[in-house]
Amino acid sequence: MNLINYKENNDFEELIPSFKSKGMNLGLDRIQNALQKMGNPCHKVPAIQIAGTNGKGSITCFLESCLTKTHIKTGCTTSPHLVSWCERIRIDGQMISPEKLRKFVNEVKLITKSEQLTPFELVIASAFNYFFVNQVELILLEVGLGGRLDATTAHPWRPIIAMGKISFDHCEYLGESLAKITKEKAAVISYGSHVISADQEPEVKKILEDTVLKKNAKISWVSPLSKQWELGIAGEIQRENAAVAKAVLESLPTFGWKINNNQIKKGLASANWPGRLQSTKWEGLPLILDGAHNPEAIRQLSKERALWVNQSSIVHWIIGIQTNKNAPEMLRNLLKEKDIAWIVQIPNHQSWSKDQLLKACPELSHQLRKAESILKVLELLRSNNQWPTPPPIVTGSLYLIGDLIKNKIIT
Repeated sequence: MNLINYKENNDFEELIPSFKSKGMNLGLDRIQNALQKMGNPCHKVPAIQIAGTNGKGSITCFLESCLTKTHIKTGCTTSPHLVSWCERIRIDGQMISPEKLRKFVNEVKLITKSEQLTPFELVIASAFNYFFVNQVELILLEVGLGGRLDATTAHPWRPIIAMGKISFDHCEYLGESLAKITKEKAAVISYGSHVISADQEPEVKKILEDTVLKKNAKISWVSPLSKQWELGIAGEIQRENAAVAKAVLESLPTFGWKINNNQIKKGLASANWPGRLQSTKWEGLPLILDGAHNPEAIRQLSKERALWVNQSSIVHWIIGIQTNKNAPEMLRNLLKEKDIAWIVQIPNHQSWSKDQLLKACPELSHQLRKAESILKVLELLRSNNQWPTPPPIVTGSLYLIGDLIKNKIIT
């Protein structure tokens, strides 16, 4: 997806309430009742559900990119969006138009008014209806949060489960222990399904294997792809995500579809997922964007930094972190001794301030800087004699990166 030049034709705020105003309300009753009232659209269409904590978006992107090289008409739902709600609903890689999104959301709201769907449920229900009207043959469903009570799990036919790395995130909803979080995510495993996962922590692996056994399902563990495979998304962790996607695609003959190795190679190489170690430019100067927003994702970002030729140089991190995230642990995992962290607020989201971070991790006081905005940081760095090498890195939140793209600060 190229979002830099995307023009939003409509404001959906009055149509799809913000999560901030509606709050989070997990559960399957509303969405299941709504889908029943709608005539259960797409209930006979097989879906690949993509779960986990980190890597869901990348796995989905790899799958979608490969499937566009085939003749399998594929619907896809992802979250969150960076610029437009339209990003969340796609067919063969093409976003739904603003006009069609408005039409399908209004239809769902009219039919399911009594259910009081959450914003996420409203979009998922609209996606199913859009896919049904357009006669898709296969659906990619990226889990929004958790799994057991996520709206995507309302789809009745999910024979393949792609599992990304499971770690700590959204603990206020999923539990404070890795075991509890894993059980919530493992609950997406349906009876007789095929689970495909890269390596997991031993505790996570045991829970997944136990769940598979109880559900008469099966699980395949995959190793990262070798350097012989060209990937369109940067980062070593993507070799694990791409391996999961490749194994999923290789399991599709079960449903009568055959995807050849050449299609997979082309798809993996052409995958494009904004905000994941994305190299871009601000006024002609190099800038890196990465949406790492929890401790495990930040650890992976730190591992990437260790592979850079100039990794021992000072790195300027421009960071915005939501208040519900473990920001102190994220910073401790990320910052090397000479690094500078510019703390910015995420527009329209409650964020950690520099003062709060100083109290939580005083040992980093000499490295933390307060900034009004990303733009102010970039202008300050440009005023120095030499642009930083490595380039400044914007991270901590996909919402922060989405705002940067939406306001066309980058090219």
